[in-house]
Amino acid sequence: MLTKRVIACLDVRGGRVVKGIQFLDIIDAGDPAELAHRHAAAGADEIVLLDITATHEGRGTLLDTVKRTAEKLFVPFTVGGGIRSAEDAAAVFDAGADKVSINSSAIVRPELIGEIGGNFGAQAVIVAIDARREGKDPREAEVFVSGGRKPTGRRVVEWAKEAEQRGAGEILLTSMDTDGMRNGFDCELTAAVSEAVQIPVIASGGAGSAAHFAEVYTRGKADAALAASIFHFGVTDSRALKAEVARSGVAMRLPC
Repeated sequence: MLTKRVIACLDVRGGRVVKGIQFLDIIDAGDPAELAHRHAAAGADEIVLLDITATHEGRGTLLDTVKRTAEKLFVPFTVGGGIRSAEDAAAVFDAGADKVSINSSAIVRPELIGEIGGNFGAQAVIVAIDARREGKDPREAEVFVSGGRKPTGRRVVEWAKEAEQRGAGEILLTSMDTDGMRNGFDCELTAAVSEAVQIPVIASGGAGSAAHFAEVYTRGKADAALAASIFHFGVTDSRALKAEVARSGVAMRLPC
């Protein structure tokens, strides 16, 4: 039986980890290298670092931050933000990342998915999707870009299917409606995307408890789930969370 993954997310702005609610009300959460090491040591299966203002500010990824964080890690490490070309991806891999996450740049030029995958393998390419549906049917959810600032007019499920066809290895699906609320993942939206693609789907946005993880793995059909604030601010850690989820009957990789 395949185990479900728990992923700790570091949203980085200006070299610091930050966290907000529904992409707003941003507060400081700490140093990325220190937090990444702490979360990995506490049992996170993977770490994701997202440079959340790189696209909006029209710059590349903060490679020094990536390198400093990678040096502290012994689990798979994904980096996103400001990656607009295969050359940008190569620089991020050289800085220590195992995977890259692309979002706005993939919408602007979908061919980028295949270009990165062709050079580094599909397993190294995650297409991140920021989604908002505001109570509508999941299949009416819209893709947003530029850190959630700009609507695209594209439907989330259709874009996920296209991303898979173009060579994405995983989908990182963030519900803007539930982000930072700690009231649970959008399981309906996650299930709609999971059922539409064959590649793994990572659920993001709304984690507040182990029960929320168990629900998104089962009802939401997610292969992995990502959280930020509950880890950063000491609500729980991955070791305790995974043990509780496992007790509900979900297969987890439990740390020693």
